[in-house]
Amino acid sequence: MMIRGHTGVVKPNFSIMLLEMPTLKCQKFKFITTSTFQTSPNHEKRRGLITKLQYSRGDRRTVSKSLHSTITSKPYSSKVSRKEGSASSLYSRPSLVEMKNVRQENRAKVYEFLRGIGIVPDELDGLELPVTVDVMKERVDFLLKLGLTIEDINNYPLVLGCSVKKNMVPVLDYLGKLGVRKSTFTEFLRRYPQVLHSSVVVDLGPVVKYLQGMDIKPSDIPRVLERYPEVLGFKLEGTMSTSVAYLVGIGVARREIGGVLTKYPEILGMRVARVIKPFVEYLESLGIPRLAVARLIEKRPHILGFGLEKRVKPNIQLLLEFNVREAYLSSIVAQYAEIIGMDLETKLPSQRNLLKSIIELDNDNFGTIIEKMPQVVSLSSSAVNSHVDFLKSCGFSLQQVKNMVIGCPQLLALNLDIMKHSFQFFQKEMGRPLDDLVAFPAFFTYGLESTIKPRHRKVVQKGVTCSLSWLLNCSDEKFAERMTYDTIDMEEMETAPTFDMSSLTQPRYDESDSDYEEDSEEET
Repeated sequence: MMIRGHTGVVKPNFSIMLLEMPTLKCQKFKFITTSTFQTSPNHEKRRGLITKLQYSRGDRRTVSKSLHSTITSKPYSSKVSRKEGSASSLYSRPSLVEMKNVRQENRAKVYEFLRGIGIVPDELDGLELPVTVDVMKERVDFLLKLGLTIEDINNYPLVLGCSVKKNMVPVLDYLGKLGVRKSTFTEFLRRYPQVLHSSVVVDLGPVVKYLQGMDIKPSDIPRVLERYPEVLGFKLEGTMSTSVAYLVGIGVARREIGGVLTKYPEILGMRVARVIKPFVEYLESLGIPRLAVARLIEKRPHILGFGLEKRVKPNIQLLLEFNVREAYLSSIVAQYAEIIGMDLETKLPSQRNLLKSIIELDNDNFGTIIEKMPQVVSLSSSAVNSHVDFLKSCGFSLQQVKNMVIGCPQLLALNLDIMKHSFQFFQKEMGRPLDDLVAFPAFFTYGLESTIKPRHRKVVQKGVTCSLSWLLNCSDEKFAERMTYDTIDMEEMETAPTFDMSSLTQPRYDESDSDYEEDSEEET
């Protein structure tokens, strides 16, 4: 390459060079370059300075102005750059395989810790767990401080997936603010440990608002949750809403719903088609009107928890086997609904033997006693003995006591002090023979001050001689009418008082129709 012309102008601060492009001559396929490059001494110094500056910036990948240096330096500088970058790196990201191995090692350590304290971690596979033993130990210690045992944790090991700060503490704080007693936390978590997975805002809050909307008083909400913590896991538009709607539909007063759910919140978890409806229909089949069933549920909602197939139906069959007449089953259940939920297979033989040993009661009359007072199956032997002893002390023979008990079994359950006062008045003021009490033992069931004394004074003033039944076994209005008679009409003599089913079926006018439709029920 040959530069044929060059002109240089030198100034104090810079230099200008004019270059002519080289002339290429082709001779026999060879390139021959002729060049003449003339520079001034000052320019050589400046060119050297420029070249030095250019190469001093080589670490920043600055390319020389020389065509030759540009071609030869680029690959080299690139390699150097990559090499330097690799050498200067202080952190290397672990591979996915390495990360997986680390996680497995940490989980193995956590499992080893759990097994060491008696917890079986088999169900924890696939569950996100703490990466360190210390964090897992914190969770276990927190649960143990709440009163739970290793056995409790083994019953629901998934609770170990709950963070102490993110899950356990917020949930327990919320329950505490509602009024749930800390002393009940242990049993609460044993019954429903899943609550620790819940979100206060998304899961728990809406359920509490729903309960308040069912007219459960805010002060009763904590007791409802303590009694039935599982309610916190129910869907609002599922079983809870359909069970309440069905109860209203059969006649349970809307204003009584809050009280019913407070007494027995388990209703909220009962399926209508599988539990409530079959129970109601069975009681109807015994002869109890549907409205009467509704009143029973208002007063004793827990009867819905009696297993229909395992307890209720077998108990009804047992009553029939113990000489209870089928026609009286409805009144027995209406009077004492608890009888269909008891262990009658044990109680009935026990009570029959008790009465047989004390008053020589025969088997046939045992059924009669149950018909008149089904609560007899729950009387203790001490109560029976004390009442029988009192009647004997009044001068009644054992045979008379037996007849009185058969006629009015309530004698075995009345307040003894009240019976004593009534007998003293009967003996001193009324002056009647003991046979009158044998004929009408229900005398002891009437109020001395409210009924016996005022009526006795009126018949004495009128000079009427009547039986105790004619005197007492009627309403105040009927008695006032009788006092206008000149003679006693024997046709008006009434039998011993019996349970009146109509007392449960009195209509109420404060109820609205239910939105529940049996045919369109949807279970969730």
